[in-house]
Amino acid sequence: MAPDAAARLTRAELRLAAREQSRAQRRGAAKAATRAALFRVAVPSMAALGVAAAAAITVVQSDTGRVPAQASAADAPDDTAARTTAQQAAAADNPAQASRGDARQPLAATQPTDAPTAQPTQQPAQPKVVMPVAKHGLGELFGAAGTHWANRHTGIDFPVDGGSEVYAVTDGTIRTQWNPFYGYMSILKMPDGTEAWFCHLRGYKVRKGPVKQGDVIAFVGSSGNSTGPHLHFEIRPAGSGPVDPLPWFLSNGLDPR
Repeated sequence: MAPDAAARLTRAELRLAAREQSRAQRRGAAKAATRAALFRVAVPSMAALGVAAAAAITVVQSDTGRVPAQASAADAPDDTAARTTAQQAAAADNPAQASRGDARQPLAATQPTDAPTAQPTQQPAQPKVVMPVAKHGLGELFGAAGTHWANRHTGIDFPVDGGSEVYAVTDGTIRTQWNPFYGYMSILKMPDGTEAWFCHLRGYKVRKGPVKQGDVIAFVGSSGNSTGPHLHFEIRPAGSGPVDPLPWFLSNGLDPR
């Protein structure tokens, strides 16, 4: 057989060689697909980096016509801005899903800044004076005429039972004395020099010294020039004689009638 005939392949051999070549190509493609799938599962976070690197290589190839041997980590693009943009877009699409940083706002930021402050409760102001006895109501008034007085009545009378408590009408200093007309007396001197006279008493609880508004200082009686138990009350401004106690009470916010 001639050398050309020995080297020439038969049709059957050509077909067999073609099939083997096709099988080899399919096996190579399957292996490449398997490696790509394993790469995507193992390192999903590198997908964006791989795309960016491929784009960079394509640009280098188009500009220089060659591919760099190896890309370093310093050459990898920073995807921080991309992640931030993606998070903002997700939050805009679903406002109910806020990021952890957005959900934890400082407590002070949620507090109203113009909340009204609690105001202290104001106690009602006490009257400047109090009644000299517990019971309201007057008997003889100031200036009344009668056989029991040399001129005119110099105070007002409170017709209360004997033994009733007598109160200091305001703060001051007490002194006591006896007078044949007024009987047993308690005299309260106020800080401005005004004196309050409590007359026809049965007895004293405070004979002298400082007292406070409302303190019990004596007890109602009928001593001196008196026709029965009652409290005779006078007001005498500093350096002056007796004045009508009723306007004095009214001017201090109290009506004893």
